[in-house]
Amino acid sequence: MGISLSGLASAVANQGGIGVISATGLGLLKTLPGKTYRESNILALYSEIQTARAKTKGVLGVNVLAAATDYGDLLLTALEAGIDLIFIGAGLPLHKPREISDDKWLSILSKTVPIISSGRAARLICTYWQRHYNLIPSAFVIEGPLAGGHLGFKKNKIFHPDNHLEKLFIETSLEIRSFEREWNKPISLIPAGGIFDGADIFRFLRLGAQGVQMATRFVGTHECDADISFKQAYIKCEKKDIAIIDSPVGLPGRAIQNEYLVKISQGRMSPVTCFWKCLKTCDYKKAPYCIAEALRNAQLGKFEEGFAFAGETAYRIEKLVSVKELIDSLVQGYTKELQYFKQKTRLLQSSHRRAR
Repeated sequence: MGISLSGLASAVANQGGIGVISATGLGLLKTLPGKTYRESNILALYSEIQTARAKTKGVLGVNVLAAATDYGDLLLTALEAGIDLIFIGAGLPLHKPREISDDKWLSILSKTVPIISSGRAARLICTYWQRHYNLIPSAFVIEGPLAGGHLGFKKNKIFHPDNHLEKLFIETSLEIRSFEREWNKPISLIPAGGIFDGADIFRFLRLGAQGVQMATRFVGTHECDADISFKQAYIKCEKKDIAIIDSPVGLPGRAIQNEYLVKISQGRMSPVTCFWKCLKTCDYKKAPYCIAEALRNAQLGKFEEGFAFAGETAYRIEKLVSVKELIDSLVQGYTKELQYFKQKTRLLQSSHRRAR
Protein backbone atom coordinates (compact mmCIF):
# COMPACT_ATOMS: atom_id res chain seq x y z
CA MET A 1 0.00 0.00 0.00
CA GLY A 2 1.70 3.13 -1.24
CA ILE A 3 5.07 1.41 -1.46
CA SER A 4 5.17 1.25 -5.25
CA LEU A 5 3.70 4.34 -6.82
CA SER A 6 4.79 6.46 -9.77
CA GLY A 7 8.33 6.95 -8.45
CA LEU A 8 9.33 3.30 -8.13
CA ALA A 9 7.21 2.09 -11.03
CA SER A 10 8.69 4.56 -13.51
CA ALA A 11 12.25 3.85 -12.31
CA VAL A 12 11.76 0.10 -12.83
CA ALA A 13 10.17 0.65 -16.24
CA ASN A 14 13.09 2.85 -17.28
CA GLN A 15 15.45 -0.05 -16.55
CA GLY A 16 13.50 -2.45 -18.76
CA GLY A 17 11.29 -4.04 -16.14
CA ILE A 18 7.54 -3.78 -15.67
CA GLY A 19 6.88 -1.00 -13.19
CA VAL A 20 3.81 -1.76 -11.08
CA ILE A 21 1.70 0.81 -9.23
CA SER A 22 -0.29 -0.36 -6.21
CA ALA A 23 -3.95 0.69 -6.41
CA THR A 24 -4.62 -0.12 -2.75
CA GLY A 25 -5.67 2.62 -0.35
CA LEU A 26 -4.48 5.61 -2.35
CA GLY A 27 -7.48 7.57 -1.08
CA LEU A 28 -6.09 7.24 2.44
CA LEU A 29 -2.67 8.47 1.38
CA LYS A 30 -3.95 11.32 -0.77
CA THR A 31 -7.39 12.39 0.46
CA LEU A 32 -8.67 15.27 -1.65
CA PRO A 33 -10.72 18.18 -0.23
CA GLY A 34 -14.44 17.72 -0.78
CA LYS A 35 -14.00 14.13 -2.01
CA THR A 36 -14.88 10.86 -0.34
CA TYR A 37 -12.15 8.31 0.29
CA ARG A 38 -13.55 6.27 -2.58
CA GLU A 39 -13.47 9.24 -4.96
CA SER A 40 -9.97 10.15 -3.77
CA ASN A 41 -8.89 6.56 -4.45
CA ILE A 42 -9.93 6.76 -8.09
CA LEU A 43 -8.49 10.22 -8.71
CA ALA A 44 -5.21 9.36 -6.99
CA LEU A 45 -4.78 6.18 -9.04
CA TYR A 46 -5.38 8.03 -12.29
CA SER A 47 -2.89 10.70 -11.22
CA GLU A 48 -0.21 8.15 -10.28
CA ILE A 49 -0.53 6.38 -13.63
CA GLN A 50 -0.29 9.66 -15.53
CA THR A 51 2.68 10.83 -13.44
CA ALA A 52 4.50 7.56 -14.06
CA ARG A 53 3.72 7.71 -17.77
CA ALA A 54 5.25 11.16 -17.97
CA LYS A 55 8.50 9.77 -16.51
CA THR A 56 8.90 6.67 -18.68
CA LYS A 57 8.21 5.14 -22.05
CA GLY A 58 8.53 1.68 -20.54
CA VAL A 59 5.89 -0.86 -19.55
CA LEU A 60 3.63 0.04 -16.63
CA GLY A 61 1.20 -2.11 -14.69
CA VAL A 62 -1.21 -1.63 -11.83
CA ASN A 63 -1.95 -4.05 -8.98
CA VAL A 64 -5.65 -4.26 -8.07
CA LEU A 65 -7.26 -6.33 -5.32
CA ALA A 66 -10.37 -8.23 -6.38
CA ALA A 67 -11.45 -8.00 -2.72
CA ALA A 68 -11.51 -4.18 -2.86
CA THR A 69 -14.93 -2.59 -2.53
CA ASP A 70 -14.16 -0.31 -5.48
CA TYR A 71 -12.62 -3.11 -7.55
CA GLY A 72 -14.62 -2.26 -10.67
CA ASP A 73 -13.92 1.47 -10.42
CA LEU A 74 -10.18 0.84 -10.07
CA LEU A 75 -10.15 -1.40 -13.14
CA LEU A 76 -12.00 1.18 -15.22
CA THR A 77 -9.65 3.91 -14.02
CA ALA A 78 -6.56 1.89 -14.95
CA LEU A 79 -8.02 1.16 -18.38
CA GLU A 80 -8.95 4.78 -19.04
CA ALA A 81 -5.51 5.96 -17.87
CA GLY A 82 -3.90 3.78 -20.54
CA ILE A 83 -2.16 1.23 -18.32
CA ASP A 84 -0.32 -1.58 -20.10
CA LEU A 85 -1.01 -4.44 -17.69
CA ILE A 86 -3.40 -5.12 -14.80
CA PHE A 87 -2.30 -7.55 -12.08
CA ILE A 88 -5.29 -8.83 -10.09
CA GLY A 89 -4.83 -10.56 -6.75
CA ALA A 90 -6.81 -11.26 -3.55
CA GLY A 91 -9.44 -13.11 -5.55
CA LEU A 92 -9.93 -14.53 -9.03
CA PRO A 93 -10.92 -12.28 -11.97
CA LEU A 94 -13.91 -14.31 -13.11
CA HIS A 95 -17.13 -12.29 -12.92
CA LYS A 96 -17.62 -8.91 -14.51
CA PRO A 97 -18.27 -6.10 -12.01
CA ARG A 98 -21.70 -4.52 -12.52
CA GLU A 99 -20.34 -1.06 -13.32
CA ILE A 100 -18.23 -2.30 -16.25
CA SER A 101 -19.69 -2.78 -19.74
CA ASP A 102 -19.07 -5.98 -21.69
CA ASP A 103 -16.69 -4.39 -24.19
CA LYS A 104 -14.61 -2.65 -21.49
CA TRP A 105 -14.49 -5.86 -19.46
CA LEU A 106 -12.97 -7.67 -22.44
CA SER A 107 -10.46 -4.84 -22.84
CA ILE A 108 -9.55 -5.16 -19.16
CA LEU A 109 -9.19 -8.95 -19.39
CA SER A 110 -6.89 -8.60 -22.41
CA LYS A 111 -4.48 -6.68 -20.13
CA THR A 112 -5.04 -8.81 -17.01
CA VAL A 113 -2.40 -10.98 -15.37
CA PRO A 114 -4.08 -12.93 -12.55
CA ILE A 115 -2.08 -13.49 -9.37
CA ILE A 116 -2.71 -17.05 -8.17
CA SER A 117 -1.34 -19.46 -5.59
CA SER A 118 -2.11 -22.81 -7.21
CA GLY A 119 -2.35 -24.63 -10.51
CA ARG A 120 -5.99 -25.33 -9.75
CA ALA A 121 -6.72 -21.60 -9.76
CA ALA A 122 -5.00 -21.24 -13.15
CA ARG A 123 -7.11 -24.03 -14.60
CA LEU A 124 -10.31 -22.52 -13.17
CA ILE A 125 -9.56 -19.10 -14.68
CA CYS A 126 -8.63 -20.51 -18.08
CA THR A 127 -11.76 -22.67 -18.18
CA TYR A 128 -14.05 -19.84 -17.11
CA TRP A 129 -12.55 -17.26 -19.48
CA GLN A 130 -12.65 -19.72 -22.35
CA ARG A 131 -16.30 -20.55 -21.76
CA HIS A 132 -17.61 -17.05 -21.03
CA TYR A 133 -15.26 -14.67 -22.86
CA ASN A 134 -13.63 -16.79 -25.57
CA LEU A 135 -10.09 -15.99 -24.47
CA ILE A 136 -7.45 -17.15 -22.00
CA PRO A 137 -4.89 -15.15 -20.00
CA SER A 138 -1.57 -14.35 -21.64
CA ALA A 139 0.21 -14.68 -18.29
CA PHE A 140 -0.13 -15.66 -14.64
CA VAL A 141 1.83 -14.66 -11.56
CA ILE A 142 2.18 -17.75 -9.36
CA GLU A 143 2.85 -16.41 -5.86
CA GLY A 144 4.27 -18.71 -3.19
CA PRO A 145 3.94 -18.47 0.60
CA LEU A 146 7.23 -16.61 1.17
CA ALA A 147 5.75 -13.37 -0.16
CA GLY A 148 5.01 -10.32 1.95
CA GLY A 149 1.57 -9.00 2.76
CA HIS A 150 -1.59 -11.08 2.69
CA LEU A 151 -1.00 -14.69 1.69
CA GLY A 152 -3.18 -17.05 -0.32
CA PHE A 153 -2.48 -19.97 2.01
CA LYS A 154 -3.94 -21.17 5.29
CA LYS A 155 -1.70 -20.40 8.24
CA ASN A 156 -0.80 -24.05 8.85
CA LYS A 157 0.11 -24.56 5.16
CA ILE A 158 2.52 -21.67 4.69
CA PHE A 159 5.66 -23.72 5.32
CA HIS A 160 4.34 -27.03 4.01
CA PRO A 161 6.70 -28.67 1.44
CA ASP A 162 3.83 -28.97 -1.05
CA ASN A 163 3.71 -25.19 -1.21
CA HIS A 164 7.33 -24.52 -2.08
CA LEU A 165 7.39 -22.06 -4.97
CA GLU A 166 9.26 -24.42 -7.30
CA LYS A 167 6.64 -27.12 -6.77
CA LEU A 168 3.77 -24.67 -7.29
CA PHE A 169 5.44 -23.39 -10.45
CA ILE A 170 5.82 -26.86 -11.97
CA GLU A 171 2.26 -27.86 -11.05
CA THR A 172 0.87 -24.69 -12.61
CA SER A 173 2.97 -25.21 -15.76
CA LEU A 174 1.37 -28.61 -16.18
CA GLU A 175 -2.13 -27.23 -15.59
CA ILE A 176 -1.90 -24.58 -18.31
CA ARG A 177 -0.20 -26.80 -20.91
CA SER A 178 -3.43 -28.13 -22.43
CA PHE A 179 -4.79 -24.58 -22.84
CA GLU A 180 -1.58 -23.50 -24.56
CA ARG A 181 -1.93 -26.38 -27.02
CA GLU A 182 -5.63 -25.77 -27.65
CA TRP A 183 -5.15 -22.05 -28.27
CA ASN A 184 -1.76 -22.44 -29.95
CA LYS A 185 -0.28 -19.66 -27.80
CA PRO A 186 2.10 -19.56 -24.84
CA ILE A 187 0.95 -18.51 -21.38
CA SER A 188 3.76 -16.77 -19.56
CA LEU A 189 4.24 -18.02 -16.01
CA ILE A 190 5.86 -15.59 -13.57
CA PRO A 191 6.93 -16.87 -10.12
CA ALA A 192 6.79 -14.57 -7.09
CA GLY A 193 7.41 -14.76 -3.35
CA GLY A 194 10.90 -15.10 -1.88
CA ILE A 195 12.87 -14.35 -5.05
CA PHE A 196 15.85 -12.28 -3.94
CA ASP A 197 18.85 -12.41 -6.26
CA GLY A 198 20.17 -13.33 -9.70
CA ALA A 199 20.68 -16.95 -8.69
CA ASP A 200 16.97 -17.22 -7.85
CA ILE A 201 16.07 -15.69 -11.21
CA PHE A 202 18.33 -18.14 -13.04
CA ARG A 203 16.79 -21.08 -11.20
CA PHE A 204 13.26 -20.18 -12.27
CA LEU A 205 14.14 -19.25 -15.83
CA ARG A 206 15.68 -22.71 -16.14
CA LEU A 207 12.35 -24.15 -15.02
CA GLY A 208 10.63 -22.29 -17.85
CA ALA A 209 9.60 -18.98 -16.29
CA GLN A 210 9.33 -16.00 -18.65
CA GLY A 211 10.20 -13.56 -15.89
CA VAL A 212 9.94 -13.11 -12.13
CA GLN A 213 8.04 -10.76 -9.85
CA MET A 214 10.01 -9.07 -7.06
CA ALA A 215 8.53 -6.72 -4.47
CA THR A 216 10.35 -6.96 -1.13
CA ARG A 217 13.77 -6.43 -2.70
CA PHE A 218 12.70 -3.14 -4.32
CA VAL A 219 11.68 -1.61 -0.98
CA GLY A 220 15.44 -1.26 -0.43
CA THR A 221 15.78 1.33 -3.20
CA HIS A 222 15.99 5.10 -3.12
CA GLU A 223 13.09 5.32 -5.57
CA CYS A 224 10.68 3.28 -3.42
CA ASP A 225 7.76 5.58 -2.61
CA ALA A 226 7.59 4.77 1.12
CA ASP A 227 8.99 6.92 3.91
CA ILE A 228 12.66 6.38 4.75
CA SER A 229 11.60 4.88 8.11
CA PHE A 230 9.75 2.14 6.25
CA LYS A 231 12.85 1.29 4.25
CA GLN A 232 15.01 1.37 7.38
CA ALA A 233 12.66 -1.14 9.01
CA TYR A 234 13.68 -3.59 6.27
CA ILE A 235 17.38 -2.83 6.58
CA LYS A 236 17.40 -3.13 10.39
CA CYS A 237 15.23 -6.23 10.75
CA GLU A 238 16.64 -9.68 11.45
CA LYS A 239 15.33 -13.05 10.34
CA LYS A 240 13.60 -13.61 13.69
CA ASP A 241 11.65 -10.37 13.19
CA ILE A 242 9.74 -11.66 10.14
CA ALA A 243 6.41 -12.86 11.51
CA ILE A 244 3.14 -14.39 10.33
CA ILE A 245 0.20 -12.36 11.61
CA ASP A 246 -3.60 -12.58 11.52
CA SER A 247 -5.19 -9.82 9.46
CA PRO A 248 -8.68 -8.37 10.01
CA VAL A 249 -9.52 -9.33 6.43
CA GLY A 250 -9.43 -13.00 7.39
CA LEU A 251 -6.08 -13.97 5.87
CA PRO A 252 -2.63 -14.58 7.32
CA GLY A 253 0.00 -12.03 6.43
CA ARG A 254 3.77 -11.64 6.70
CA ALA A 255 5.15 -8.54 8.39
CA ILE A 256 8.07 -7.18 10.38
CA GLN A 257 7.37 -7.59 14.09
CA ASN A 258 7.17 -4.35 16.06
CA GLU A 259 5.62 -2.89 19.21
CA TYR A 260 2.33 -2.16 17.46
CA LEU A 261 1.91 -5.83 16.49
CA VAL A 262 2.87 -6.89 20.01
CA LYS A 263 0.04 -4.74 21.39
CA ILE A 264 -2.39 -6.33 18.95
CA SER A 265 -1.31 -9.85 19.89
CA GLN A 266 -1.83 -8.99 23.55
CA GLY A 267 -5.35 -7.74 22.89
CA ARG A 268 -4.50 -4.18 23.87
CA MET A 269 -6.09 -2.56 20.81
CA SER A 270 -9.68 -1.30 20.78
CA PRO A 271 -12.16 -2.20 18.01
CA VAL A 272 -12.24 0.38 15.26
CA THR A 273 -14.92 2.51 13.70
CA CYS A 274 -14.82 1.98 9.95
CA PHE A 275 -14.99 5.20 7.95
CA TRP A 276 -14.99 3.33 4.64
CA LYS A 277 -15.31 -0.41 4.09
CA CYS A 278 -12.39 -0.65 1.67
CA LEU A 279 -12.23 -4.47 1.59
CA LYS A 280 -15.22 -6.74 1.11
CA THR A 281 -13.86 -9.41 3.46
CA CYS A 282 -13.17 -7.16 6.45
CA ASP A 283 -15.55 -7.37 9.43
CA TYR A 284 -14.67 -4.10 11.13
CA LYS A 285 -17.05 -4.79 14.06
CA LYS A 286 -14.78 -7.65 15.14
CA ALA A 287 -11.46 -6.22 13.98
CA PRO A 288 -8.91 -5.21 16.65
CA TYR A 289 -7.49 -2.60 14.29
CA CYS A 290 -7.92 -1.12 10.81
CA ILE A 291 -5.48 -2.78 8.41
CA ALA A 292 -5.75 0.10 5.92
CA GLU A 293 -4.87 2.71 8.57
CA ALA A 294 -2.02 0.59 9.94
CA LEU A 295 -0.47 0.18 6.49
CA ARG A 296 -0.95 3.85 5.65
CA ASN A 297 0.75 4.89 8.89
CA ALA A 298 3.69 2.58 8.15
CA GLN A 299 4.04 3.97 4.64
CA LEU A 300 4.26 7.42 6.20
CA GLY A 301 6.79 6.24 8.80
CA LYS A 302 4.38 6.29 11.78
CA PHE A 303 5.26 2.88 13.21
CA GLU A 304 3.77 3.60 16.62
CA GLU A 305 0.42 3.20 14.83
CA GLY A 306 1.29 0.73 12.08
CA PHE A 307 3.56 -2.00 10.74
CA ALA A 308 5.36 -3.00 7.57
CA PHE A 309 4.34 -5.95 5.46
CA ALA A 310 7.46 -7.71 4.16
CA GLY A 311 8.53 -10.89 2.39
CA GLU A 312 10.50 -13.69 4.05
CA THR A 313 13.79 -12.37 2.60
CA ALA A 314 13.46 -8.78 3.88
CA TYR A 315 16.18 -9.31 6.51
CA ARG A 316 18.72 -9.91 3.72
CA ILE A 317 18.51 -6.30 2.53
CA GLU A 318 21.57 -4.51 3.92
CA LYS A 319 21.50 -1.03 2.40
CA LEU A 320 19.61 1.30 0.11
CA VAL A 321 20.59 1.33 -3.56
CA SER A 322 19.17 2.83 -6.72
CA VAL A 323 16.85 0.79 -8.92
CA LYS A 324 19.56 0.76 -11.59
CA GLU A 325 22.15 -0.58 -9.14
CA LEU A 326 19.75 -3.27 -7.96
CA ILE A 327 18.83 -4.44 -11.46
CA ASP A 328 22.49 -4.38 -12.52
CA SER A 329 23.34 -6.61 -9.54
CA LEU A 330 20.50 -9.00 -10.44
CA VAL A 331 21.79 -9.24 -14.01
CA GLN A 332 25.33 -9.84 -12.76
CA GLY A 333 24.13 -12.55 -10.39
CA TYR A 334 22.13 -14.20 -13.14
CA THR A 335 25.09 -14.06 -15.56
CA LYS A 336 27.39 -15.60 -12.95
CA GLU A 337 24.98 -18.50 -12.40
CA LEU A 338 24.59 -18.98 -16.15
CA GLN A 339 28.35 -19.12 -16.69
CA TYR A 340 28.75 -21.58 -13.81
CA PHE A 341 25.99 -23.76 -15.27
CA LYS A 342 27.60 -23.74 -18.74
CA GLN A 343 31.00 -24.63 -17.27
CA LYS A 344 29.51 -27.46 -15.24
CA THR A 345 27.64 -28.74 -18.30
CA ARG A 346 30.85 -28.74 -20.38
CA LEU A 347 32.71 -30.67 -17.67
CA LEU A 348 29.92 -33.27 -17.46
CA GLN A 349 29.83 -33.67 -21.24
CA SER A 350 33.61 -34.08 -21.33
CA SER A 351 33.43 -36.66 -18.54
CA HIS A 352 30.74 -38.63 -20.41
CA ARG A 353 32.81 -38.65 -23.61
CA ARG A 354 35.86 -39.98 -21.75
CA ALA A 355 33.72 -42.65 -20.08
CA ARG A 356 32.51 -43.89 -23.48
